[in-house]
Amino acid sequence: MIPKTIKIKDKSSLNITWEDGLVSTITLKYLRDECPCATCKGETVLLRTYRPPAKKMITPEMYLIKNIETVGEYAIQITWKDGHNTGIYTYEYLLELDRGQKTEEKQDYDTLL
Repeated sequence: MIPKTIKIKDKSSLNITWEDGLVSTITLKYLRDECPCATCKGETVLLRTYRPPAKKMITPEMYLIKNIETVGEYAIQITWKDGHNTGIYTYEYLLELDRGQKTEEKQDYDTLL
């Protein structure tokens, strides 16, 4: 599914209107806390796993968006006001986040070795 519009609402959430009319509202805090990049969630390369340490310093800028760019026709890349910009949120992942935030479900990457 492809978004028709993506807007920041009240500096606290991201509103996505999908092509089928579904509207997703994801809080910026949940969106940032579930950033899918290797720095935030870890990665496995050549059978070696990197798990990032817990965030020690939380600032208000972490949860404010500076810019959003599309990546091809499958994702968006968000630049946060604290400079973090390595997470690529696929449209499929954004739909997962919309469903998961209702229960504050943490997106788990247990498949890492």
